Amino acid sequence: MAKKIMFQGTSSNVGKSILCTALCRIFYRRGFKTVPFKAQNMALNSYVTKWGDEIGRAQVAQAEAAGIDPIVQMNPVLLKPTGNQSSQVVLMGKPVGVYSAKEYHTKYSLTALDKVKESIDFLDSNFDMMVIEGAGSPAEVNLKANDIVNMRIAKMTKAPVYLIADIDRGGAIASIVGTLELLEPEERDLIKGIVINKFRGDIKLLEPALTFIEEKTGKKVVGVIPAIENLDIDEEDSVALENKRNSGAKEIQVVVMQTPKISNFTDFDALNYEPDVSVRFVGPGDVIGNPDLIILPGSKNTLADLTYLRNSGFADEIKKLADQGTPVIGVCGGNQMLGKTIYDPHHMEGDIEEIEGLGLVDSSTTMKDQKTTHQVEFNVSNLQFLNGTFTGEKLVGYEIHMGDTTPLVDTVSRCFTITSRSEEAVNVIDGFIDGNHQVMGTYIHGVFDNDEFRRFIINQLRERKGLEPLDVVFHYFEHKNAAYNRLADIVEKHLDMDYIMSTLG
Repeated sequence: MAKKIMFQGTSSNVGKSILCTALCRIFYRRGFKTVPFKAQNMALNSYVTKWGDEIGRAQVAQAEAAGIDPIVQMNPVLLKPTGNQSSQVVLMGKPVGVYSAKEYHTKYSLTALDKVKESIDFLDSNFDMMVIEGAGSPAEVNLKANDIVNMRIAKMTKAPVYLIADIDRGGAIASIVGTLELLEPEERDLIKGIVINKFRGDIKLLEPALTFIEEKTGKKVVGVIPAIENLDIDEEDSVALENKRNSGAKEIQVVVMQTPKISNFTDFDALNYEPDVSVRFVGPGDVIGNPDLIILPGSKNTLADLTYLRNSGFADEIKKLADQGTPVIGVCGGNQMLGKTIYDPHHMEGDIEEIEGLGLVDSSTTMKDQKTTHQVEFNVSNLQFLNGTFTGEKLVGYEIHMGDTTPLVDTVSRCFTITSRSEEAVNVIDGFIDGNHQVMGTYIHGVFDNDEFRRFIINQLRERKGLEPLDVVFHYFEHKNAAYNRLADIVEKHLDMDYIMSTLG
């Protein structure tokens, strides 16, 4: 059986995912075969395993930190919001329907609990250490009866729980005391310590508060984690986008349209890490300006996001800039938006059956009632973008989409040849580029994670501005691994690991 540790929070976005990532790397470096687990996730930033199963992005980062491939048992339930009060439910990596919040919490969540139990049993039998993440707060009394992610999981696994509070947002002491007061006695007994996260300043000034917390609650403060700038670790919560919207000025300016149902926004992190590139997310009230490249990202509801772009005036602005020569790249839902028309005969995304696209590429999309989810390997042969040509083999990415997009004329150029889906050999043509070689679309998420391809795109933008091209100087996957080690070093220094290990049995 695996040793287990669980992190719960006083609220959402207090740092549970990041601290779980840190512990996965710490335990991995100590020689434990470690696996992350989160029973239920709500996120639009998802990922596909080698076996074609869709899970939350946070568990993927945690798996990478633990040195293992992501598997569906790490996140058996994924909720992907489709509207203000509804979500697509993904169970064991496959979509099973769209449910209102009331339907899910009162009828379906406890049904999904069987799969959660099976996943725990599988991980328990195959790993040495399980790092478990909660969601939101365990003290949300209105959701507690149907909870399958916080205290129900702690009781089921008998895991020692560490409660995290974000001191940077204020009210940390009240949130800690209040959370503990709202728990049942047996639940409070499971909490073995408290972690103060995102601390800035002189620790000596905080010491009276730490003493108060311990005396008031009877729980040990096991660590005060400093606010860590530039973590460079994938995040799945759309709250993280608020930290991405004002990137500094560099030679190449890239704009990503932050639509209401944006998904997989981490597709563009690798671009932003480049020394000569700034990525700016443009949402309501923002200005597109005159960027070197516009990117239309993935979307959980392409038709709704396309309607938003049109109603906000962004659609006309994008088309005007494209007419003036600004390159545009669409990924997944953004790829669908680039075409002439989108059809939704099965009403997968609402009541609209047909909607006009941006018309930047001669293609058409039809939404399907089956989702395509694969990790992919693909080749590129003589792809012309702007004034350059790229050829490469064995590039990697993944697909998550509900539609098929086809060319309307024979002259539309295709971009990529997918040679492997979920580790099975295929020969599938993907992507489109217009006749001017400046508007490109693809269904492949993570296309910019490939170092040579990313640098090719950037260099074409540089040459267009009269700048010299640069060699590949940034290696994305090496950078991610270094980021996991940096995070682990900082957290290990500020946590009482001896105490934590003593509570694991």
